[in-house]
Amino acid sequence: MELSKIYKIGHIAISLTLVFLLSCNAQKAISLQKKQVSDMVYPLLDTENSRWFYFSSASRPFGMVNLSPDTEIKGDWGGGYKYTTDTVKGFSHIHEWQMSGVSIMPVTISDTNKSTVFKDFYSKFSHQTEVITPGYHSLKLDRYQIAAELTSTPRVGFHQYTFPKKAQKAVLFNLNTVLGPCENTNGKLEKNNDYELSGSLVLSTNFRRPKPLTVFFKVKTNQQITSVERDNTTGNYLIHFGEAKDKILIKVGISYTSIENASMNIETELPHWNFNQTVADSRKEWSALLGRIKIEGGTENDQRRFYTDLWHALQGRKMISDANGAYPDNTGEKFRVGQLPLRADGKPKFSHYNSDAFWGAQWTISNLWGLVYPEIMEEFVHSLMQYYKDGGIIPRGPAGGNDTYVMTGASTTPFIVSAIQKGIVKDNLEEIYTALKKIICQAVLWKKLDMNTIPILEAD
Repeated sequence: MELSKIYKIGHIAISLTLVFLLSCNAQKAISLQKKQVSDMVYPLLDTENSRWFYFSSASRPFGMVNLSPDTEIKGDWGGGYKYTTDTVKGFSHIHEWQMSGVSIMPVTISDTNKSTVFKDFYSKFSHQTEVITPGYHSLKLDRYQIAAELTSTPRVGFHQYTFPKKAQKAVLFNLNTVLGPCENTNGKLEKNNDYELSGSLVLSTNFRRPKPLTVFFKVKTNQQITSVERDNTTGNYLIHFGEAKDKILIKVGISYTSIENASMNIETELPHWNFNQTVADSRKEWSALLGRIKIEGGTENDQRRFYTDLWHALQGRKMISDANGAYPDNTGEKFRVGQLPLRADGKPKFSHYNSDAFWGAQWTISNLWGLVYPEIMEEFVHSLMQYYKDGGIIPRGPAGGNDTYVMTGASTTPFIVSAIQKGIVKDNLEEIYTALKKIICQAVLWKKLDMNTIPILEAD
């Protein structure tokens, strides 16, 4: 299959709908040695009307970690990064469908704030000092005069903070708070040694996600941690670095299965401390996927609109499995850690995914992924079938290892059928057929039954 398609824009209408408007003066020009396709993306587009999982700046395609600053922390719609809000309330690692978590904030400690910093730590910032490209986000926290830079691998957030000279340096872990669509509770953080910490928090149930989910994380820093302070009122933690160097690097590995797997994700994906190399690797990965569609003609703004739209089509659906294939299964009465099938080299055959419903996907995602990203479409079909094997039904909008029963109708059916018709999925067709009949039967009964008590139906 030829993955590199050429679409001419200008006098010729392209088949992929471009729905965004771009202000040519909204983002500063970034000086780069060699321009790549990802540099055409305008990440700030529509961030005044964004949703919690809509904007993920320092992220990889479909990454478990979706690291970015949060200017609005409550609510799904309008939550996360909102352009017209000028205050950073933390840098959190999870911006997913019905999921959030692990918000941290670098701060400087002084006599005036050392007794209030656990509650009063927000900082204003200016877009004039901000740089955003796919896989990278930097800004200056005006209150502390800290230059914050963010990047990531698929499962690890990578932070670089440049503090003022001689400042008392610290990082606040805001583990018990509301982030986007859910509340973070029971946050815990433990110092393992002078350079490592481990922790966890629980995502409470919400309107869509019927069961709680634990987020595990591992923290590694290149500077010595002198002390860890816990506030009894908020339950949050302050990590002190004492007389550390001005620049502090922090890795935060995420897992939905265990702290051990969070640590393994770091060792697998980010064994070094080269921040700039990680930024370059992320930029290269985004450019490789975006560059599968090449366009000619039109204005530069036309082309930037196109690649920004394509960038968004590769976000909003995130992996929930670890690098070793372990994943959270919340489909049964009790939570369990599942294991994806492995290839001969010991790596998972596919990734397991969190996803908003595929409602309307037959008009957009089914066509786009099938033509340009067939390996992603194949992975998603295998992931949906893994939910079926675990819980007895294909989910419409899985979150945290379980169905959210969002949207009526069998929204995943045209997606899976399209993958089969395109020859992307060729095996286990009888099992898939049986699974699809079950979900269609469920859709017929949807309006008659409570969404939390829908039975698993046997297909004839």
